[in-house]
Amino acid sequence: MSDTNSVKPNPSFDVNQSSFLKAIAQQIRGQDVYGVYRSWSDELLLKPYIINKQKKREIPIDGDVDPMTVSRIMAFYRAAAACIEKETGLLSQVVVDLNHEGFGWILVFAGNLLLVRKTIRDAHRFGYDSLEKVAEDGEKLIAKAVDLAKRFPEVGKL
Repeated sequence: MSDTNSVKPNPSFDVNQSSFLKAIAQQIRGQDVYGVYRSWSDELLLKPYIINKQKKREIPIDGDVDPMTVSRIMAFYRAAAACIEKETGLLSQVVVDLNHEGFGWILVFAGNLLLVRKTIRDAHRFGYDSLEKVAEDGEKLIAKAVDLAKRFPEVGKL
């Protein structure tokens, strides 16, 4: 393994522009007990989130969901929870329930307040067209959850 792993970033988009993308990279590194990702660039860590439509069609949906895909989904929603927690001060937790066929749901909650509830289908094909779309989707999710947490702060503290 090389210490200089890198991927050619999109020159029009910088990962550092998005606190959400930085949070995903932080979640991935946090799960890396052997330090493999320590020297990898954020762009390289986030590259598996980019799956174009052609590649999505090639991914079979029969059989179990790949463990790496499940870990990408977990890192995405844990990063969202971390960003929500940072903005609101409410301890946020994530629950992901996926069956072997790739169907299930995702919950992000703080106290008794359900901040995010998402039904997921075809988890085998979880991914986005670009890092910009990853950042956009995550930031929308966070904005809605933060708005909800600010409207009902007493429920989130229980």
